[in-house]
Amino acid sequence: MSKVKRKRYKKKRYVLPVVFILLVIIIRLSLPYLVKDYVNKVLADIPGYYGHVEDIDISLIRGAYTIHGMFLNTVEGNTEIPFLDFKKTDISVEWNALFKGRIVSEIEMQQPTIIYVFEDQQQDTTTVADTEDWTKALTDLVPIDINQLTIKDGKFAFVQLQANPNIDLNLTNVQLTASNLRNVIEKSRTLPSSINATAISIGNGDVYLDGKMNLVKEIPDMDIEFGLENANAKALNDFTNHYAGIDFDEGSFDLFGELAIADGYMKGSFKPILKNAKLIGKDDGFLKTLWEGFVGFFKFVLKNHKKDTLATKIPVEGDLNNVKTRVLPTITRIFRNAWIQAYKDVIDDDLDYQDATQGADKRK
Repeated sequence: MSKVKRKRYKKKRYVLPVVFILLVIIIRLSLPYLVKDYVNKVLADIPGYYGHVEDIDISLIRGAYTIHGMFLNTVEGNTEIPFLDFKKTDISVEWNALFKGRIVSEIEMQQPTIIYVFEDQQQDTTTVADTEDWTKALTDLVPIDINQLTIKDGKFAFVQLQANPNIDLNLTNVQLTASNLRNVIEKSRTLPSSINATAISIGNGDVYLDGKMNLVKEIPDMDIEFGLENANAKALNDFTNHYAGIDFDEGSFDLFGELAIADGYMKGSFKPILKNAKLIGKDDGFLKTLWEGFVGFFKFVLKNHKKDTLATKIPVEGDLNNVKTRVLPTITRIFRNAWIQAYKDVIDDDLDYQDATQGADKRK
C-alpha cells in the first residue's frame, strides 16, 4: 500500500468515529427540546384543556426524563389559576424490573398542586375530554406501566371565588404512594392499583386514605376509606357561613368515610363528628346571633352529652350524574348518636367494591 493511500485510510478510520460522536452529541443536545415539543403537543391535544411545560431534562444513564413546570387548565375558565400545576415530575425506567423481563416505570412528583376552582369547572364547554382523550394522553407521556407513583409535599384544594369571603378547602403536605398503575383500559372489573396517602387539612387536621383503584377510566373505579381527625372547626367557618349561615367559636371536627365506585355508580357513606362545638361568636350581629342560637338549641338537644358530640352517618348512592343522599337515615342517625349510642371516631368498614358493582348492574 502506497504512503498516500495509507494516509487516506488513516483519515477515514478517524473520520467515521468522530462523525458518529458528533452525531450522538447533537442528538443528545437536541433531545430535551424534541421531548419538550412532544409533551406540549400531547397536552395541546386534550379537548377542553390547554397546557404547557417549561423545561425538560434528559438522563440517558437512568433512562429518565424530568419535566419542570407543567400546568394544565380549562380552555373556558374565568381565572388564571391552573387546574394542575406540577413543579417537578421525574419519570424513569425501573432497572430492577428489567432484569425480571418487565418494562415498567417510576414517577416521582414534587410539590404538585391540583386546584379545583368551582367557577372554572362549572363552565358549559362544548369540547369535553372523554376517556379516550385522557387515556391517550397518559399512554403517550408514559407508554409503559407505572410500577410506583410517589407524590411528595403536594397540595389539593377546592376554591370558590364568588363566595364572600372566598372558600378555600385544602389539603397540604400530601404524601402519596400508589403502585401497579396500568395504562390500559380493561374490560373486566378489577382494581389493580393500591393507594395510600396522608395529608394535613385546613384547621391542622390529620388526613389519611387507603384503598384500591382503577385510574384509567373517565370516572375511576375505586374502593377507598378515609379519615380526617382533630381539625379545628373554626377553619370551616367560610364554608359553613356561606352554605348554612353559621360559624364556630370553638370545637373540633372529624370525618370518616368509605367510598366505592364501579362504572360511574357510587355507593358510600360519610360520618361527620363535631366535638365540643360552640356556635355563637361574640362579634356576631343580632340576626346572625339569633339564627345561631336557634341552630345551637337543636345542636344541644341532638348532641350526645356524655361524649359532647354531634354526629350522623350520611349514606350516598347513585349514578355520579345524579347522586342522591338518603335524608331519612341521615336524620334518624343524628338521634341515634344523641340518645342511643354515640358514633365512634373510626372507619366502620361496612362497605366494599362489590356493593358498587351490584348497584351498577341494577342500573343497566
